[in-house]
Parts: sequence; C-alpha cells; structure tokens
Amino acid sequence: MISSRVRDHAVGGDGGAPGASKPPRKVPAPLPGLAMAAVGVAAAWAVHLLIPAVPMLTAAVVLGIAAAHTPGLRARIRGTGRAGLTMAGKRLMRIGIVLLGLKLSLHDVLGLGWATVVMVLAVVAATFGGTLWLGRKLGLRGDQPLLIATGYSICGASAIGAVSEVTGSDEEDVATSVALVTLCGTLAIAVLPLLHHPLGLDDAQFGRWVGAGVHDVGQVVATAQTAGPDALTDAVLVKLMRVAMLAPLVAAVAMSVRARRATPAGTTTGKRPALVPLFVLGFLAMVAVRSTGLVPGGVLDVAQHAQELLLAAALFGLGSAVHLPSLVRTGGRVAALGLSSWVVIAGASYAGVLLTT
Repeated sequence: MISSRVRDHAVGGDGGAPGASKPPRKVPAPLPGLAMAAVGVAAAWAVHLLIPAVPMLTAAVVLGIAAAHTPGLRARIRGTGRAGLTMAGKRLMRIGIVLLGLKLSLHDVLGLGWATVVMVLAVVAATFGGTLWLGRKLGLRGDQPLLIATGYSICGASAIGAVSEVTGSDEEDVATSVALVTLCGTLAIAVLPLLHHPLGLDDAQFGRWVGAGVHDVGQVVATAQTAGPDALTDAVLVKLMRVAMLAPLVAAVAMSVRARRATPAGTTTGKRPALVPLFVLGFLAMVAVRSTGLVPGGVLDVAQHAQELLLAAALFGLGSAVHLPSLVRTGGRVAALGLSSWVVIAGASYAGVLLTT
C-alpha cells in the first residue's frame, strides 16, 4: 500500500521534493471590486441628492475610506474587491479625464482675457512649486509631495490620478494625497463663502477667486453657487482654465521621469513613460472637439454625467485604498502641508483677482 507521503510526492503535494511544481495562484477577478465601486457611486449620488452642498465626487472618496475601515466590509475590500477597485482607480479615472476635456472650450477661456490667463498661470506655478518644495522639506514619503502639489494646483483628485499614471506611484501615496486634497476642498465649501464680503469681493470677483483657489470642479460649483449665477459662471470658467494646465503638466512630469530613468550611457532603467500619455491626448482631442462648437448640447450633458460617474467610481476605489493608521503616522506633516498649500493658493488667487479686475 502506498503511504500518504509517497502519494503526496507523486502528485506534487507538500510532502514532495523541493522544487516540485505548485498549482498557479488564481488571479483575483475585477468584477467584485467593480460591483463595489458601482454601489459606492450609487451611495455617493444619494448623499448628493440628500445634501446638495456635498459634491458626489467628494462623497465617493469619503465613502470609499469609510468602507475600507468598516468591520465586515474591510476584508472584502482588501481581498476579493481589491483588483476591481484598483482597476476603477486607474482605468476609469483615465476615461473620466478624457471626458473632462469636453467641459473646456478655448473660446470660453480666451473670453476671460489675457490678464486672467496670466493670473491663473501664476497661481498654478506658485502653488505647485511651493507645495512641492515644502512637501520635500517635510520629508513626506514617496511621490506624495508631487501628487499633493498637482492636486492643489490643477484640479484635485483628477490631476492626482493623471500624474500617478505617469509616475507609477504607490497606491497608498495616491490614496493619501486624494484624501488630503478632498478634505481641504470640502472645507473650502464651508469657509470661503464666509469670507466673500469681509474680503471686499463683489460676486464676479468671488467667483474668480473660487475658480482659481478651489481644487475639484464639483467643489468649485458648490462654493461659487452661494454668490449667484454670475459668480458661478466666472468660477467655472477660471477653474476650467486651470484644468487646461493638466496636459502640459503631465507631459512635463513624463519628461522628468524619462530623464531620471535614463542612465548616462543612454540606456534606461525601468519602463519609460510616453512623453504625452494616451489619455492626455484624448483629453486634448476632446477640448478640440468642444471648441468647434459642433457638439450638440444633449451629447455634452450625457458626457458630463458619464464623466462624473466614472470619476466617482475611480475616487471610491482610491478612497478604499486609504489606510488610516498609516495616514496617522505621517498625519502631522501631511496636515501641515495641506493647510500651508491651502493658504498659498487662497492668498495667491486672491491677490491675482484683485490685480486683474
């Protein structure tokens, strides 16, 4: 009779000889995680309906963080759901960024005047450079200084997602940066309207200040609408002008990454990203399409809803990757960077609005 040890050896079991082949590990399917992201989007939409002042994208990040720390859900989020949630945070984010280009028309941007264009460029440069420098001085880990600088200066979580695709950033760094930018943008919804009249701004000036200083498009809308339709219009146009800076910034980051990964002999270390990633080209193409004025309003409405749903799913996925204990360990430095950057962009945009209106 053959012993169990011999039988295990024959079939490659634990009792087999060293080096015996093992059954391949099953790769987690993305469907469970994508289903979780869809539920998260529905919940975020419901929150926005109940509390209109809370943008759906903001709610999606918060719900993703909450789900990742809820007993019972936590194991599924980190287990069977991780593959799909990671896919949502990356691939759906790219598609959402492409559709974001349909919000931007060159005619509308140039209609604000060259003085406003220069003001926006100066605010973006001051915020990006100042945040990146301070983040490195504070010793934040990995790509966090770059990602946070990008989120504050351009368009919040969407910009963080775009740059992280080029740099190949660690998922935890991306999630932490998104959480910080979302938190400060949410605080802006409550704080900035209180400063409208004390700072001596009329409605149009307030709208431009909000557009130049608040991170996410949804947060800009929620903040500026408190001052009426004129403020909202100017806020969205100025904000979209900042969104237009996404493409050149991503291209510049890609060039920097390619240069770092090239050795003096001209060879490369690791995979070199494309100078202009495909999704950025898609974003620029959508801007060009919108600028023709030939896209029907109904198509633009559908694209806007699709873009919001895709970005909400991506942000739920990114939020679910936040690990609060790790965030707490660097919480003081991260909070210091976030608040400092918030002051920089608010101050620079306020000065810019006063100088150009």
